[in-house]
Amino acid sequence: MPEGTEEDAIVLDHALLYDVMGKPLLEGRLNGSREWSEVDAFCHRVYMPLAARPLVKGTDPNATLRTLSIGRIVLSRFCFGVPTRADEFDPASGNIIVVNTLRGSVRHPLNGSNNVDTVMGDSYVVDCSRTDYWNIADGDDLQFNLTIPHQLMEETAERWYGFVPGDDLWKQRLVFGHGSSAWLALLDYATRSVDARSNTIADPMIEKRMEETLCLELLRNWADAAGLNLETGARGAAPRYVREAERLMDEQAGQALTVGEIAVQLGISARSLSQGFRRFRGITPHDYLTARRLDGLRQALLQAPPGETVASVAVRRGYVNLTAMAANFRQRFGESPLQTLRNRPKRG
Repeated sequence: MPEGTEEDAIVLDHALLYDVMGKPLLEGRLNGSREWSEVDAFCHRVYMPLAARPLVKGTDPNATLRTLSIGRIVLSRFCFGVPTRADEFDPASGNIIVVNTLRGSVRHPLNGSNNVDTVMGDSYVVDCSRTDYWNIADGDDLQFNLTIPHQLMEETAERWYGFVPGDDLWKQRLVFGHGSSAWLALLDYATRSVDARSNTIADPMIEKRMEETLCLELLRNWADAAGLNLETGARGAAPRYVREAERLMDEQAGQALTVGEIAVQLGISARSLSQGFRRFRGITPHDYLTARRLDGLRQALLQAPPGETVASVAVRRGYVNLTAMAANFRQRFGESPLQTLRNRPKRG
């Protein structure tokens, strides 16, 4: 594997240290420790429950512990500071870990019995909810890590590609983005977008978009390295009734139809439709229909004439429980329906 260059070291050099104005980030927080109890607590909180053991018995850590969040993604600048093995990562956490090596080297498992040592500029991804994981840090390493809920990645895949990849992707442990990659440049941009006054991105909408961009770029890199074509993958393999159901849901999303009514139009049972979606899309038909209805509602709000309210637009599109609708809307788009209505383009 090629050695990093001096130019590579510039990328993420100031990640979680300074914002774009050069002001210090994360002041007043625990940013380092020489106590294993504090390091263990940090790992459990930021990554998941795991076991960490120094390779030289009795050695104290000299750890870097810096972390903040962008949406549901946790970013961390981290090292143990001594040669350490970490294993027993808890699959129940439901988290994906991306390790970006900034200095030194970290050993990780690949598929089968192979291992890999990541060096400066390398990125490694593992879904700890789908496969086991361990790593060995050489003690001179520095990592910039991402902790991403598996569910968030599934939501991103469904929203952009219309299906959720199966374990042929999630079980792949891979290295990608060597050197000064576009992925590292995106991470660098994301960290520089954080305002030191709040230790987060000031605009919630921008923060939501940044969260989505990071997930989407990771998904693309991961799929490319795994040899999975997201554009044609599981979509092309789905049976005709699943694709027809999607077409009907897209076309009739504004009519408040139920999944059962869609199934009747296709001449199949709701159970068969549900099984088809779960097998070939990784989601339920109800999830797909809910997303399409929310997409249509958002477009209607953006195009609403003066005098319209959220309630009048939503009721016209078949929504009855406006409280539940608003909660689902905010989760999908990062803003309330009222904010969307207020921020719609002015008509000439």
